[in-house]
Amino acid sequence: MNFLDQLFSSQASYQSNIYMILIALIVATVLSLVITKVYMITFTGERYSQAFVHTIIMLSVIVSVVMNVVSDNAGVAFGLFAIFSLIRFRSAVTNVKDIAYIFFGLCVGMTSGLFQFDLAIILTLFASFVFYLLYKFEYGKGKDTQILKITVPENLNHENLLNNIFAEYTVSHTLRQVETTNLGTMILYTYAIRSKNTTKDKELLDRIREKNANLKVSITYMENEY
Repeated sequence: MNFLDQLFSSQASYQSNIYMILIALIVATVLSLVITKVYMITFTGERYSQAFVHTIIMLSVIVSVVMNVVSDNAGVAFGLFAIFSLIRFRSAVTNVKDIAYIFFGLCVGMTSGLFQFDLAIILTLFASFVFYLLYKFEYGKGKDTQILKITVPENLNHENLLNNIFAEYTVSHTLRQVETTNLGTMILYTYAIRSKNTTKDKELLDRIREKNANLKVSITYMENEY
C-alpha cells in the first residue's frame, strides 16, 4: 500500500492550492472543448447528440477535480473509482467510437487534475490529429450494407439469373424476400448485399438491367451503426 501511496503522490509535480486547481479546471475545460470540436467535425452519422458533447466536457472537468482530491491517497482513489464503476449511462452508446471519445475526455481530465498540463496538451493535440487523419482518409472504411430490389419478368425467373453479376460486383449477397407484383406477371427480389470497394452503383445497375429486361432496379443504403 505504501508503494501505491508513493505512486499517486509522485504524480503531482506541483503543490495543490486554489490557483493550481483553478488552472487545472481551465485546462481541462479548454482541452475538452478541443476534443468535442474534433468529435463534431469527424462525426459521420446523421446527427450527433448535444447532450453527449456536453457530457464529455463535464466528465473531463469533474475528473480533474477528483484526481486532485485523490492524488495523495491511494485508498481514497480506489474507493472513488469503485463508485464510478457502478455508474451506468441511461442511454446506450450505439457507436463504439463514442466510447473512445468518452475515455479521451476522462484521460485529459485525469492528467489535468494531476497538474500534468504538458502531458494533457500533448495528448489532446496528438490524439485529435490522429482521429482527424483517420476520418479524413476514411481508414478501414468498407462498403455499407445495401438493399437491392430487382424486378424480373415471370418468364425470366430462375435462381442463377444474377449469380455471375453478384460474383463480379459484390462481396456477399443474401436473398431476403421474393414477392409477385403487377398481377403476378413480375417477380420482385430483395437482396442484402455488400459491394466491393471498386464497385460503382451505376455500373452494377446497368449490368442487372441487361438481365432483367430493363425493368426497375433500386439500391438503398443501410448505414452500419457499429
